[in-house]
Amino acid sequence: MNFPADIKGCMKDCILSLFWPRKDIVAFFEKHGCTKAEVSGLQIEGETGLKRHELIDVLFEKLDARSDNGLGPFRAMLQSLLAWSHFDPFYFDKLRKLDRATATKNLDHLKQLQEIRDAKIKVDRERRATHEAARQQPTATLNDLRTEYLDLLASKTSRQQRGYALERILAELARLSHLETTEAFRVSGEQIDGAVKFDGEHYLIEAKWQEKSASNEPVYQFAGKVSGKLYGRGLFISVNGFSTDVIRSLTQGKEIQTIFVDGEDLILVLEGHLNLRDMIDRKVKAAQTKGLIYVHPISGAEKNA
Repeated sequence: MNFPADIKGCMKDCILSLFWPRKDIVAFFEKHGCTKAEVSGLQIEGETGLKRHELIDVLFEKLDARSDNGLGPFRAMLQSLLAWSHFDPFYFDKLRKLDRATATKNLDHLKQLQEIRDAKIKVDRERRATHEAARQQPTATLNDLRTEYLDLLASKTSRQQRGYALERILAELARLSHLETTEAFRVSGEQIDGAVKFDGEHYLIEAKWQEKSASNEPVYQFAGKVSGKLYGRGLFISVNGFSTDVIRSLTQGKEIQTIFVDGEDLILVLEGHLNLRDMIDRKVKAAQTKGLIYVHPISGAEKNA
């Protein structure tokens, strides 16, 4: 995030109109987060030293060159300048090197720019919140989703088409359960079918609609995607279930990060026996308390045991 150029320009004017000795300018920067390394080596003494405006430009450039674009020091300096009330009488009144009216004008201009920026940030934030709230609203009823899912079970659509439809149904079920959803995306060459936020954690989703139970390879690939994320959590949905071997291989001697969901689980949600939030909660409870990743969401019994 780059600090606004108009505010930076006005801050330069403020600093220039508030401080006369170059050492005081450097001290102001040091007080607000500029490091010794950034100010060392600057020629500020004598006739050959940097002029006051040149010194300010160099220090701003050094902050801009940081990996974070100097956001912290710029914000700290801005906060001080917005509340500034000290006009050194030695330089303003006795030597008259600085002009109080000019300094006050620059400070007032800075306050105006910041007020405009704050208002814009508020409008942008409210617009994003409105857009996100609308995106998270369900666009289909539970009855609509159940009908679509059962039609897919009876149809001869391609595996890819069913997979896309399943992703959409899962997203709508999440919205109906008031779970924050993330649409399918790619990251570092990985395809992620989406994500849901449950109990403060984001669960990656892998949705498979194949002719047979999910085998080791796709499950291992998804487990790798999950483990490569901060506090990785995953929901692997396979309409036709999972083989006994893949369940055993994913849990024995390993940290549990992925929970299994099958077609029966989805039917229970689509028929209204429980919602998606409740289903995830019960499966997470089984994984956390019993180390089971594939259980019936109502009875709690282990599947494929």
